[in-house]
Amino acid sequence: MGEKNKIIARFYNWTFLLIVIVAVVLINVISSFVYKRYDMTQDQRYSLANGTKEYLKNAENFKTRLNLKIYLEGNLPAEIKSFRNAIEDKLVEFKEIAGAKIEYQFIDPNVGTEEEKQELFQSIFAEGKGILPMDLVYMKDGAQSQMMIWPGAIIEYGGSTVQSIQLLPGNKTGRPYQLNNMTDVIQNSINNLEYMLVSSLRRATQEKKPRIAFLHGHGELTFAETQRVRALISPYYAVADITINDSLAALDNLQGLIIPRPREAFSNKDLYVIDQFLMKGGRLMCFMDELYLNEDSLKATGETHTTRYPALRLDKMLFDYGLKINDNLIMDVHCVPMQVPLAKQSLIPWFYHVLGTPTDHPITRNIEPVSLKYINEIQFVGNNPEIALTPVLTSSSNSVASGMAPLLNLAIFQNYGKNPELVSDPENENNKKCLAGLAEGTFKSHFRNRIVDAFVKSEEVHYLEKSAKEGKVMLVGNGRWIANQYDSMLTPLGDKYQYRPKSTNDLQFSQELINLKIPHFFGNQEFFQNMTDYMMGDNSVLDIRSRQIDIHEMNKEEVKSSANFYRILNIGLPILLIIVLSIIITFIRKRKYTY
Repeated sequence: MGEKNKIIARFYNWTFLLIVIVAVVLINVISSFVYKRYDMTQDQRYSLANGTKEYLKNAENFKTRLNLKIYLEGNLPAEIKSFRNAIEDKLVEFKEIAGAKIEYQFIDPNVGTEEEKQELFQSIFAEGKGILPMDLVYMKDGAQSQMMIWPGAIIEYGGSTVQSIQLLPGNKTGRPYQLNNMTDVIQNSINNLEYMLVSSLRRATQEKKPRIAFLHGHGELTFAETQRVRALISPYYAVADITINDSLAALDNLQGLIIPRPREAFSNKDLYVIDQFLMKGGRLMCFMDELYLNEDSLKATGETHTTRYPALRLDKMLFDYGLKINDNLIMDVHCVPMQVPLAKQSLIPWFYHVLGTPTDHPITRNIEPVSLKYINEIQFVGNNPEIALTPVLTSSSNSVASGMAPLLNLAIFQNYGKNPELVSDPENENNKKCLAGLAEGTFKSHFRNRIVDAFVKSEEVHYLEKSAKEGKVMLVGNGRWIANQYDSMLTPLGDKYQYRPKSTNDLQFSQELINLKIPHFFGNQEFFQNMTDYMMGDNSVLDIRSRQIDIHEMNKEEVKSSANFYRILNIGLPILLIIVLSIIITFIRKRKYTY
């Protein structure tokens, strides 16, 4: 009987062992085909944005297979290897959604003969238009080592190379990067990895770009003044310049129209063309100033009057769409300081240079404050239930609107002391003023009941009294915020001028604050990009740009004060566990084998 029990026990033990082995093998086989991860972070930094998922799901975005060649492979330093693995993790998630439409491979560019390597380097460098190499200096085995890597990828689509992605900065100065100084750069690149990849895929697969035009003919900003914002959207949109010149068909082939700071009156014919553009489902983006002021006079004398621009008439049409721009200025404690050399206090808070407060709208959610100097208030008017009116950018709760066409004085800050309160209840959210407003829905024509029946009923005109498609109108109470400073140069023939923006990115930095060494960063660039994408209906990268990833700094004082505790815990706990396990095992053995 005892022998029989032993055989049964052995059978059960071997059966159990076999089941465990089979289960482990099956789990490993299944896990090699199924990729699943759970993001436990509060800001969901390791999850794909909804816009990314929608873009990858849409088979129309990938007519043929897309292949990425990433040149980060081989014997890499640990920090670069970690970055390489982060890229692969992201691409694995992409493939889970897009399937066979996206393929990728990691390539070691340092494999092969010297001739083969040089040929590959020339190919991916593409005369400076492809991937830029990075020279790295780092410590290995106690000695300083140097290597060159190619931190980028090439996208092949439709049988040819169409796009390159620079995933880490390349060498432009000729000086190598110190790897121990690259921690923040690598971390920021990991945080921006999804945006870099999706935006590059979007450019590579885009067969037809929607057309956006900058309007001219009414004193708008010039081509030279809008070069920077044009460069932001030109990879995704066909950017043109349009002068209506009373032509009814001037805007027929456009999907978006930008009116950048007009300063001369619109004719009835031009307004009619713009109105009908909106009725056909067009996207209208208006950046307007109602007041003129001489800033040189302000700094020279300490004060200046503001005066109204001649009636543009465009504002009357926008009023019918639910958006009104006031001829006042917003004053906000959340503002950019200004240098006044001859004053007792050389750096003053300039309440009229507002830092716009982002809202929860996708256009501004989580972007940095937007720099808006001398901005007018936007109000919502009308009661059309078919139009949704939304504030996109506001002032802070400690802000107030000036009177109409106010007198500006540099000494105004002295009236409020060190902790200025522009309103009696500075924490009240109702004090916020709208700086940028959005109207979207079905609009009624500004020209209904304003034109003769013969014109309305003409078959050649095709007049629309109401929107045939949903339209969108964005109004920002400031036009100068998209203008860039620029340099002019004569062409080689000396007969024309060429223009290029100055090196400082006006959309992100102020040259005056840079000179004063004041840390700052503006969200104007992201605001313009997000606004254009939202207005044109492409949200594939909108919520990625708007994502907030919080990198929490360590509390150095707490780390210092608790250092001994964690040292003891890390060293003592494993030893304690081993001792406890040894005592338990010894006790069990004594109980089992002692008679």
